[in-house]
Amino acid sequence: MTSLSLEARDRLYARCANAVSEAGVSRESLFLARLALLLFEQIGDESRCTRAIDDALRELPQPSLSAGAAQGY
Repeated sequence: MTSLSLEARDRLYARCANAVSEAGVSRESLFLARLALLLFEQIGDESRCTRAIDDALRELPQPSLSAGAAQGY
């Protein structure tokens, strides 16, 4: 498995965060599910994809107060 450099991770994180914002609150979940499915197809290994889902859920941070303020909550 190839890992990304820290710089590449930062760029991809920022691009993904911007895309989530662009999708808007009403389509955020749909965008993320579609993105995940497209990436899963590229990985091509159901067990690796399942582990990634489980890892993401287990390590999911609580939203910060500033994130809610930025979105108008």
